[in-house]
Amino acid sequence: MKILLLEDDFTLSKEIGTFFASKAFACTPYYDGLLLLKKYKPNEYDLIILDINVPGKNGIEVCKTIRELDKKTPIIMLTAFSEIEDKLISFENGADDYLVKPFHFEELFARVNSLLRRKETPQQAKEKIVIQDLEIFETEMKVFRSEVEIKLTPKEFKLLLTLANANGNVLSKQFIAEKLWDYHIETNQNTIEVYINFLRKKIDKDHPVKLIHTKIGYGYYLKETE
Repeated sequence: MKILLLEDDFTLSKEIGTFFASKAFACTPYYDGLLLLKKYKPNEYDLIILDINVPGKNGIEVCKTIRELDKKTPIIMLTAFSEIEDKLISFENGADDYLVKPFHFEELFARVNSLLRRKETPQQAKEKIVIQDLEIFETEMKVFRSEVEIKLTPKEFKLLLTLANANGNVLSKQFIAEKLWDYHIETNQNTIEVYINFLRKKIDKDHPVKLIHTKIGYGYYLKETE
């Protein structure tokens, strides 16, 4: 497995590289976001780890640029801050996960393995899912409503697909967390609410018929009528 790492703390970068080498992962380090983008080739790596506060271009700008070229390679953001705004901006620009410094390397490794499992064992894709005027093309990772394409981040798309595949049944936050992240998020359930709000703004905001619904105390569901 090949990992691309953007981290300007030389000591930490070296420690992360050594740790992943002990797990039989090859880790290519960069210390400057602009330099990384100059060298970046889509689909060259199995997973990408980006620190936010780095020289050149910061990690969020790098994430956004990579997502325009590569929709599927998992991206984990690293930062010394735990502000919700940083998380939201990271997710909006295509990050799959977010880890706050300081962290244990084993936790980072668990997050990496979780995302790699999701990448390597995709479910059988349906050609198209249609709910009212919403069309979801799973293989192409494209979404249309009233024949207008809606741009979603990879994680938003996975959430929408998970809701759509539930056939109108209510999904709990915990189920969604385990389905999308494959690990326990008990202390960060608001992440699910954040993504639901992202989807509502993109899928429902400009349409009279709302498709994404909340069953208070239970969870969320996607259906033409409540």
